[in-house]
Parts: sequence; structure tokens; C-alpha cells
Amino acid sequence: MQFPSYAEAERLKQAWTDKFVRVKAGLPEYERFAGKVGRVVTVNYGGKAIVDFADGAWYDIPATDRHLEVVSEEEAKGKYDATANSAQKIPGRQS
Repeated sequence: MQFPSYAEAERLKQAWTDKFVRVKAGLPEYERFAGKVGRVVTVNYGGKAIVDFADGAWYDIPATDRHLEVVSEEEAKGKYDATANSAQKIPGRQS
């Protein structure tokens, strides 16, 4: 994968940040995310979406329509728990 220019990376960031996504089927390297809904935290300057699947970790997945599909907020309800870890816009009090 070729690194995007600064302008392309900013465009990807605006397009994908805070969207609920699902990894598309048929990609063996991302099979472990099958059926899971995540939220794009941001997009890095390498063109990878940083995705939070509410499992305590963030994963970098190419920010392209070939790899990710946007999921509506209604469909994401019940499949994504925003309080499961610290990847929140305003995290709750941590002990």
C-alpha cells in the first residue's frame, strides 16, 4: 500500500472518523473481526483507520471501501458498547 499524501490522509480522516464500521467478508487477514461492529477513532497518515471494536484494543485497517463498510447507528446499537473501554469522546471516571 502506498502512503497517501497529507491532503489525501486528511480527506480519509474526515470521511471515516467516528463512523461505525464492519470489516468486509472475504479478507482472510481480518477474519477475526467477522460480524463485529467497531468505531473508527481516527485515520493515521499511513491511510489506516484506527478501529475500536470495544475489546480493549485498537486495530489499524486500511481506510478503503475494499476493507471497511459503514454501518448505520441503528444497526450498531447492541453490537457496539462505547463504554467497554477508554476509546470514548468523554470517558467516564476511571478507577
